[in-house]
Amino acid sequence: MSGRVCASILQRASSYTLPLPCSASSQYIHLEAFPSSQPRPTHSRYFSSWGAFRADQLGSRLEDSGNWSLSGRHLSTRQDLDFHLNQVQINSILRSNEQAVSVPEFDGRGLSTVRKFESNQLAANTPNEDRRSAATCLQSKGMLFGVFDGHGGWACAQAVSERLLYYTAVAMMPKQSLEELERCMEHGRPVPPILQWYKHHSDFNYRESASLYIDHLRVFWQELLDSEDHGEGMSPPEALDHAFKRLDGDISLEAQVPLSNDLMKSTAIQVAFAGCTASVAHIGTEGIHVANTGDCRVVLGVQEEDGSWSALPLSQDHNSQNKAEVERIKALHPSSERDTVITDDRLLGVLMPLRAFGDVRFKWSHELQQSILAGLESGVDLDSLNLYQYTPPNYLTPPYLDVAPEITYHKLRPKDRFLILGSDGLWDELASEEAVRLVGEHLSGIHLQAPVSSSERQLKLGQMHELLLKRRARASPALDTNAATHLIRRALGTGEYGELCHERLASMLALPEDLARMYRDDITATVVYLNSNLARPQHD
Repeated sequence: MSGRVCASILQRASSYTLPLPCSASSQYIHLEAFPSSQPRPTHSRYFSSWGAFRADQLGSRLEDSGNWSLSGRHLSTRQDLDFHLNQVQINSILRSNEQAVSVPEFDGRGLSTVRKFESNQLAANTPNEDRRSAATCLQSKGMLFGVFDGHGGWACAQAVSERLLYYTAVAMMPKQSLEELERCMEHGRPVPPILQWYKHHSDFNYRESASLYIDHLRVFWQELLDSEDHGEGMSPPEALDHAFKRLDGDISLEAQVPLSNDLMKSTAIQVAFAGCTASVAHIGTEGIHVANTGDCRVVLGVQEEDGSWSALPLSQDHNSQNKAEVERIKALHPSSERDTVITDDRLLGVLMPLRAFGDVRFKWSHELQQSILAGLESGVDLDSLNLYQYTPPNYLTPPYLDVAPEITYHKLRPKDRFLILGSDGLWDELASEEAVRLVGEHLSGIHLQAPVSSSERQLKLGQMHELLLKRRARASPALDTNAATHLIRRALGTGEYGELCHERLASMLALPEDLARMYRDDITATVVYLNSNLARPQHD
């Protein structure tokens, strides 16, 4: 397997630079390719921290102390390709973005359903288009976790990862707490924090847009205050649904209205024309609510009475493999478009996820898109903003895309042990059942083997050898203390018999930036460990 990968890569690298083709796993089929003569823009000037703007007023931030380093990745030539990474180099790459946070069992308001969580990311795109978020609700109850998979650039995933948890938390806050927020803003007093964030120190925020984001969050809570029905705040499913839709509406609005400076305006347009999928879980004392838009995924790890592990999906992928989702979209358009709405397993032949934030190219009228792009300053290079004058084929009756999340609820049981949130880069490589087994055995340290069946006893010698290799591979010890890192290592490095293959993993991690996206996607994984004792019946 590893040899075939290396041979294919060397063949592709025979010329000096390589354009990035549209791989089968790319979210956009037409919109992500960059000419080989132009480097992929990094836009590093846009990134900083909300910390300079009322950081103490809307949220507190806890940073972990994990090691982090910027990768010096480069375009490939036949001469400089080197797949011979040693174990130390492999570990350094895999662990550079890992995060582990222990949650206090009692936070002053009650017992916590979450014991700890572990998270990690591995980029294929440069920069990484995935984002992740985790926070405790300080003005309401529960914890929020999110995974966000960007496409057409990182801009939309970045904005949504910063803002969506705020919108959700505000929607759950009782009217009395919202009134206190508004009084503090009116009189210039410090605002009680809404969220306690758990940030990796490599995470960044749109500092230049912070004032805009806070202004629109304030408009949101003012409208909730004006509502006679808000009272004690929305329930988690209502809050999640409202937050998804409201934030997507604000993203669309911000790209259309005049803003205070050109940088803020160009950022707003970037965010709106890029897109992202999202899975967010609210974990309370009684159960878990999951809101999903697109093809990120949330899976519950369940330990059965015999000690084995099973996976319970808490989200459904919104892509062409979901037949109900395909029929839902087709039903929204005239019958004459039935054969063109979904083409080659993509929306209008272009977009893989069938629900998403942003992506106004699939929501706005053609005239509005042209007007907004034409309204940019004449000196602005659209390519540098990752924007293109492009209309999808058969674009007749927009909108073709919406953000409405599918929301599920699961009441916690003693056997529910952990939750896995992952971007589609993880699920492209691992089935849900396999991911749960890997984390479960990592947690327990016990590798269960099924008894040899009667049919297996009849195997020939060569087949028996293969069976023994597979069984030995399952019992191999984990190399990582962080379960999310363990998942990523196994996702990229599992060999033919289920063994961890050093050569395969090294070749996947050593890919230069112009080749990596051909073979894998950005991967984000967050593993949340649950306090199963809370779900046990209480006896007097």
